[in-house]
Amino acid sequence: MHLPDRLAKVQDSIRHMASSPKEKVTVRPKLSAWFPNTESPVIISAPMLGVSNGTLAANVSKAGGFGMVPGGFDFSPSSTQLTTLGKELAVARQLLDLADRPLTPIPVGVGFILCHPSISQFEKTALPLLQEHSPQAVWLFAPPPPPNSPNPDAATHPAYSIPQGVVKDIIEMLHRSGFVVMFQVGTVAAARQAVNDGADIIVAQGVDAGGHQYASGSGVISLVPEIETMLETEFAERAGEVVVVAAGGIVDGRGVAAALALGAEGAVMGTRFIPSPESSMPEFKKQMIINTNDGGVNTAKSTFHDEIQGTTFWPTFYDGRAIITDSYRDHSTGLSLEENRQKFKEAQEKGETGRVVTWAGTGVGLVKDSKPAGDIVREAREISKQRIKALQQSIV
Repeated sequence: MHLPDRLAKVQDSIRHMASSPKEKVTVRPKLSAWFPNTESPVIISAPMLGVSNGTLAANVSKAGGFGMVPGGFDFSPSSTQLTTLGKELAVARQLLDLADRPLTPIPVGVGFILCHPSISQFEKTALPLLQEHSPQAVWLFAPPPPPNSPNPDAATHPAYSIPQGVVKDIIEMLHRSGFVVMFQVGTVAAARQAVNDGADIIVAQGVDAGGHQYASGSGVISLVPEIETMLETEFAERAGEVVVVAAGGIVDGRGVAAALALGAEGAVMGTRFIPSPESSMPEFKKQMIINTNDGGVNTAKSTFHDEIQGTTFWPTFYDGRAIITDSYRDHSTGLSLEENRQKFKEAQEKGETGRVVTWAGTGVGLVKDSKPAGDIVREAREISKQRIKALQQSIV
């Protein structure tokens, strides 16, 4: 694994001190070694396209978390997503007081979606941008699905024709440039493949998550331990090298504590940050998040959300969880997609919001207010510590 020189030196120093018979040291968790600005337990903000930005990411990192900036899925030379990414990384650098140190890596990460045909241009378009702005990590998600997939669109959707080796190639080029690679998965098989491809951090996303995810998967409470067991049994030679963080339905310190108990080294939160002042989400969607209760009932995981709003670049190998709206209710009662799309279009033209897709996880019912991103991180970290201490005291 090719790690950044600056981080490799830190790790070598830790190993040297740990092996010295004259000194006893506490070896830092892997996440803390990779991201020295973070505080334990490490809380990561998800790279939500249309929600996260440089300001949100910077404020998460300022609070001792690790903020992520979305990079999108379009890797073409004319990509407006990559243009926006460059601007947001510059904002993050400024807010983190690193504008006068352009060679110092920014303590944030960047997230990319891989199932778009333009992924073939990653090396020419995205990599130079990453090298220029130097985030500490790159989060990858949605690799091209296997061509033998049983999904109904396997024979027609362009994502299935993307070469399977592209992910490994991208991870290798990211390592050569000194980036830590995070890889979001929804199954044990996907985690195994990500490790084989060279990922450093496995983001184990359970089906409680909001937004896009594997169409078939399990909840985080079983997914994290099974991935941990797989790593222990099948990758014993890489023991301690690959880290697992938990994602999906985690919105507060109680969820963070639970993630640690499952074996994760950190936790990802997404839905909780949507109503924050730094979020790019429109105000009416922020209010929709705050006003939604009982997330297991009032959100739905389905490919329908993409079908109704026309985000067709997603293959059905992936789906997404969103708040249930009039469009989904009509879909559930048998209204044709064509008629539903017409209603969706008419509502948009009238400025009505009752049919708009708002991605959210099942933890949405626990999100009751808007707080600055930094306060969310600090509060969740403190509550998680209190929970863990209380559990320790209660077990005799």
